[in-house]
Amino acid sequence: MEALASISGVVVVVLFAFTFVFQNCVIPSGSMKQTLRIGDHVLVDRETFAPPAHWALFQHYREIRRGDIIVFIKPHEPDLTLVKRVIGIPGDRIHMRNGVVYVNGVAQNEPQATRPTSSDYDPYRDDFPSLPAQEAAGATGLWSVEMPTYKQGDDLVVPAGKYFAMGDNRLRSLDSRYWGFVPRENILGRPLFNYWSFVTSEDQQYKTSPGERIAWWGHTVLHFFDQTRWKRTLHPIR
Repeated sequence: MEALASISGVVVVVLFAFTFVFQNCVIPSGSMKQTLRIGDHVLVDRETFAPPAHWALFQHYREIRRGDIIVFIKPHEPDLTLVKRVIGIPGDRIHMRNGVVYVNGVAQNEPQATRPTSSDYDPYRDDFPSLPAQEAAGATGLWSVEMPTYKQGDDLVVPAGKYFAMGDNRLRSLDSRYWGFVPRENILGRPLFNYWSFVTSEDQQYKTSPGERIAWWGHTVLHFFDQTRWKRTLHPIR
């Protein structure tokens, strides 16, 4: 009974931590390829960006800053959780020219971000928001209506309580350019580090049948040692 009580206590603490303090997140796509790789398993801090509790003086809290990587619920799709980088905070004026992001008129130094070439240039994606949202392949209908209301000249102005987020792999990231701003209340936290990284194909996220899941589980067990990216273990995320 004493052993059972001890184990139960540990289980309760772990469940509390992973419900209110931390969260597991697996990277399924290459939209953050320069920073996060497909198959990375990251630990998400849910406290830093949570609303501060005045009675909990020990709670670490700070405002969201440009450059922060955030985990959030996609607007209008409550079942989909995304990971992107904050490019603009409330009040910022944003535009892109040939893939270079300008915030409040200043070109941003983003060594982690991919840039277009002459062969894969896309005017909507790389010179955002120079074209109407209606011309964007993949832009949602609601965003195509809302976006013009936030434009001032060549810039898109981030409204209060919302954030503009983009993937580091700018050429293959469906982000705020296509579906709009991230509401503050949708932000769950920030990824801290990789606790495990396993070589995974980009189409693995679409293999959801029981047979495919069992096959993937068997593949993971069989290749745990030779396909684990050991150098990424405990790799901090910035």
